[in-house]
Amino acid sequence: MTGYTTLLSRSEIEEGLVLAPKFDAHGLVTVVATDADSGDPVMVAHMNAEALRRTIETGEAWYWSRSRQALWRKGETSGQLQSVVEMRVDCDQDAIWLRVRIGGDGGCCHTGRRTCFYRVQPTGAGAALRPMMFCE
Repeated sequence: MTGYTTLLSRSEIEEGLVLAPKFDAHGLVTVVATDADSGDPVMVAHMNAEALRRTIETGEAWYWSRSRQALWRKGETSGQLQSVVEMRVDCDQDAIWLRVRIGGDGGCCHTGRRTCFYRVQPTGAGAALRPMMFCE
């Protein structure tokens, strides 16, 4: 039991106002975090029921680390705390979008970059022949 409502009808899931996250077989929901001011994507992570509850209660982003199998408050050790400006849930409630403001040095990625999305893969005619590029 996750502590969240389990809605049965498609209409309740898609049109209702009750949070009923659709956790996957591992008890996780995918989260996309973007910078609240620029709109740039900063990271993709996962939440379990406890991380989602803590995020809602504290207004700070909490995640579930699949590699460490542990609850994780983003920025707890780096100072790059994520304050949630807005949380949205997608149409079938299996993904969450967080608009965040990032504390500390404003970085987000464990590589030291501002965002985890620091590579650009060209697309279109001939793109497969070109390597990825770094941005920022």
